[in-house]
Amino acid sequence: MIEINNLTTSPVDESFFKKTAKMVLKEENKKEANLSIALVGQGRIGELNKRYRGKNRVTDILAFPNKEIGLGEIVICLREVKKNAKKYGLTFEKELSKVLIHGILHLLGYDHEKSEILAKKMREKEKYYFSKLGEIGEGSGEPFRFSHIGKY
Repeated sequence: MIEINNLTTSPVDESFFKKTAKMVLKEENKKEANLSIALVGQGRIGELNKRYRGKNRVTDILAFPNKEIGLGEIVICLREVKKNAKKYGLTFEKELSKVLIHGILHLLGYDHEKSEILAKKMREKEKYYFSKLGEIGEGSGEPFRFSHIGKY
């Protein structure tokens, strides 16, 4: 089960998160995994980053593995994703999909901080899944779209 908890005032298309997560989980042979995705503001993610990582700053995503409930929880700050999209010259939707894939891979055990070899493996997985996003709607005639993502 994939649970979306939008703790912001911005409307989001939950199907975007679910389709992306299901695609990655299916490819990683984790179809039955439980995953929680929380969308929060800058204040909340800053608090979490300080408490759990000792970093006193806002970030775009945090991943909290929890094998007791399934994979765990991903916490995303939509405003920070928007800032990063602008910084890197991407659309908000593309940056959001990259961040979501990144978080799911962390919950699956991938890590980019322990070594360059592991970082390279994780980057390759991220690129692979990002490239597959356009294929999600194949067969139904619906391409993968981000049309219902709100303003941040």
